[in-house]
Amino acid sequence: MEFQGSIGLVQRVLPSYRLPFFDKLATECRDGLTLFAGEPLPIESINTLGQPSVARLVRLRNIHFLDPSKKMYLCFQYGLGQALRNTLPTALIFEANYRYLSSYPAIQWAKRSNIPLVGWGLGAKPLPGGLRQLRNHFLGQFGALVAYSATGAEEFALTGFPREKIWVAKNAATDAPTASAPIRQLSKKPRLLFVGRLQPRKRIDLLIEVFASLKDRYGAELVIVGDGPDRVRLEGLAGTRDSAIRFAGHLEGQALEQEFLQADLFVLPGTGGLAVQQAMSFALPLIVAEGDGTQDDLVTPRNGWLVKPADRDDLASKIHYALQDRAKLEKMGQESYRIVQDEVNIAIMAKTFIKAIGQAKG
Repeated sequence: MEFQGSIGLVQRVLPSYRLPFFDKLATECRDGLTLFAGEPLPIESINTLGQPSVARLVRLRNIHFLDPSKKMYLCFQYGLGQALRNTLPTALIFEANYRYLSSYPAIQWAKRSNIPLVGWGLGAKPLPGGLRQLRNHFLGQFGALVAYSATGAEEFALTGFPREKIWVAKNAATDAPTASAPIRQLSKKPRLLFVGRLQPRKRIDLLIEVFASLKDRYGAELVIVGDGPDRVRLEGLAGTRDSAIRFAGHLEGQALEQEFLQADLFVLPGTGGLAVQQAMSFALPLIVAEGDGTQDDLVTPRNGWLVKPADRDDLASKIHYALQDRAKLEKMGQESYRIVQDEVNIAIMAKTFIKAIGQAKG
């Protein structure tokens, strides 16, 4: 089901992990897809390296007011209006974020031009009265909304947006795997794996503390893949003499694949983490902290465990339980693989966006 036209997709920033999805979506458009995006603030530590292979990219100049961690953060994307008039997309997708000031005139231009509008995002968290009205009015301008998860879809519905115009595109970073699911041979030492940006909100410190209390009982190893502003502190916490904890640094390609293949259990103790879906594509069972709702679509009792955020005891008990039955972990990993093959991947995500555009157009 190809979209018979061109899509314009407006992003505040273009993180590198989104490139495969945007390229996949571009293949679903007869006349292609153009991305409009600016740069993040240095404090955000967002990797924006790389270029799309199929989609076109137009760079904008982001003017930031405060930073995104602040409640009153605002952003204006200078050049967006002219870029839209130059490219004339026949459908537009915006981030469903009322704090992006340049979206307002761009949406009005699209409405005057009779261009269908789709908004997408995590959902709509509770806000105080004035901001809630502004946010709800902003969302009401779209012909359809796409949420990352069922939780986000419910939040959109609670704003008064029609439920029948809300779609769920489960958050994915990779395509469906084509090879057979890897079969792991049980090694003497079970290996835990974390992959992601090393920053405080990932709560890797909590994982290190819990692992230190359990490693001797199981003879386990912990591999931490990634880099970031929290690395020095975490290495100090782990202790340079602890050979059971290895910091692998930033890895890509075959080197990263080898770490996934040699692991027995993937652990994400904090927020975020599209590496969860990547781990599932390597048939890994999961322990993931509850967060924005996207985790609920990926982690079930058949392939892993959800843990309470920042709860050391809950994380310790789940890791302890997982390592007691490593043969069961293999079966849970096979279920992870099935989920990303059949339910959560960028191909399914792209098709959902095309359906939402069709509804907005109608």
